[in-house]
Amino acid sequence: MRAFIFPGQGSQAVGMGKALAEASPAAREVFQEVDEALGQHLFKLMSEGPESDLTLTANAQPAIMANAIAVLRVLEKEGGIRLADKADFVAGHSLGEYTALCAAGALDLPTTAKLLRKRGDAMQSAVPVGEGAMAALLGADLVKAQAIADAAAEGEVCTVANDNDPTQVVISGARAAIERAVAIAKDHGAKRALLLPVSAPFHCPLMQPAADAMEKALAEVAIQAPLVPVYANVTAAPVSDPATIRTLLVEQVTGMVRWRESVSAMFEGGVHEFVELGGKVLGGMVKRISPDATVTSVVSMDDIEALIKVL
Repeated sequence: MRAFIFPGQGSQAVGMGKALAEASPAAREVFQEVDEALGQHLFKLMSEGPESDLTLTANAQPAIMANAIAVLRVLEKEGGIRLADKADFVAGHSLGEYTALCAAGALDLPTTAKLLRKRGDAMQSAVPVGEGAMAALLGADLVKAQAIADAAAEGEVCTVANDNDPTQVVISGARAAIERAVAIAKDHGAKRALLLPVSAPFHCPLMQPAADAMEKALAEVAIQAPLVPVYANVTAAPVSDPATIRTLLVEQVTGMVRWRESVSAMFEGGVHEFVELGGKVLGGMVKRISPDATVTSVVSMDDIEALIKVL
């Protein structure tokens, strides 16, 4: 069994998608469609920067999605690959869940782009800049990370945001609490702790205003049943029902990204092949979670051509 997986924030880089667009009309169509949906030259920003603008949450989220969907469209249109024939499940990390839903036909591309722009704006404005923070705890599993977060909270929000793999957990919350967590992390058994260069504390209760905004936005869009089930971030379980998908996307804004559990559940359920489209970050996580899994990361035209030969 095989899963197609889609990257989250942090996978953006100036130049993303440029070579693919030069090589493939199918990729160019995706970037043009996203530009038209957003009323913005997002692809120019992806191609040329500046990096500071591309990194802004409201730009990075639709950009990462567009890049991954472009890879998929090239596979589909020029490789004759149908996702429903080649994937048993899809999953995505945080914003990548929207990409997965788009890939599986639950959301159309313009709607996905607009939702991610809304999500980025809402997450950015939920907490004043400087009041929240996130930190990666390296060499810490979920139990250690939870203990560090609990010890550092001191009445402020400090929670696990991303359970990425057995060696990397991200915490999120009030800046002072996160800074305390970084200071005490080694005492609680983590190898390293570092503040992340993010503009808001994602996936924690401070994001409730953003969750409210997404609930309103998602209520106004059509969600179809996906071609294959989607593993949801907040449940680490497959979902196909549109109403449930809508509810889980709202919960995802404040909820923990249960990526480690999602990959484990897929592997234990018989998914031994993971194909990451549009990035090279999730593949490493998958190998740390399930070392016996086969992982392919697909970004370039060469990657796509190599994948077509083996699918």
